[in-house]
Amino acid sequence: MFAFDYVRPRSLEEAVRLRRDMADGLFLAGGMTLIPVLKQRLAMPSVLIDLAGLEELRAISAEAGRVTVGALARHASVADSPLIQTHLPALARLAGSIGDPQVRNRGTIGGALANNDPVADYPAAILGLDASIRTDRRTIGADSFFTGLFATALEPDELITHVEIPVPEAAAYAKFEQPASHYALAGVMVARAAERVRVAVTGAGPGVFRVPAMEAALARSFTPEALDGIAIPAETLNDDLHASAAYRAHLVAVLAKRAVAAALTSEPLP
Repeated sequence: MFAFDYVRPRSLEEAVRLRRDMADGLFLAGGMTLIPVLKQRLAMPSVLIDLAGLEELRAISAEAGRVTVGALARHASVADSPLIQTHLPALARLAGSIGDPQVRNRGTIGGALANNDPVADYPAAILGLDASIRTDRRTIGADSFFTGLFATALEPDELITHVEIPVPEAAAYAKFEQPASHYALAGVMVARAAERVRVAVTGAGPGVFRVPAMEAALARSFTPEALDGIAIPAETLNDDLHASAAYRAHLVAVLAKRAVAAALTSEPLP
C-alpha cells in the first residue's frame, strides 16, 4: 500500500465539495473493487473520501410504479428488501447471487455501477430495466450511462446518489457464473413493460449491451420459443481462459430463454 489521507464526510454536500477540491481524490463506497486496485497500485489517490457515513444514500423506497435505491444500499440490503422483493423480485434475486456473503454485505449498488465491470451483474439489471442513475447534479438514463470497458458517463468528480427503476410487468435474470468468483460468464436480464421489451447482457462482451433482435421478437411474442433461431455474433464477444466466444454466444441464447420462462412464471431460477 502507499500513503494517502482519509476523510469521512458527514453530508453529501461535504463529500462532493471535498472531491472537487482534491483533483486526485477518490470516493470509497463498499471498497470491494477499489481496495484491491489500491493494493495493486493501479490507482494512487492522495485522499480517500469514505461515503459510509451518508446514511441517506442507503434508503430504498417505492412510489408511483418506481423503486428508488440509494447508491450506498449494499447488495445484501437489495436482496433482502421487502419492497424490492415485492416490486422487483428479479433485482432481489440478482443481488442475492452476487459474489459471496462477504461481498454482498460490503459492496454497494452505486459502487458497482460506477465501476462498470464488464462481468458484473448490476449493469444488466439497470440497462434491462431501463433505470435512471441520479447523481449530485443530473439524471442519466441507462442507455447513456454505460460507455465502455470500466467506463461510464460520470464526470471524475460526479457522485451517484440514487438509482430509479420503473417496475416492469415481468422480468427475470439468468446467469451462468464462473464458479470461483461468481462473476457472470454470461448473464441476461429480460424485462417487459407495456408493449416494450428490453434484453441486456453482461459478462459475454467487453461491456453490457442490449440485443435488439431478441427485443423485437419478444415484443411480438413474449415466449421462449420466440427466440428460436436468434444468435449472437461470436466475434463480438469475449474469448478467454474461462470460455470461448462461441460458448458465450451459445450461453446468451440459452439464458435469454431461461429468463423469459422465469419471467412468465415468476419463479426463481436455480
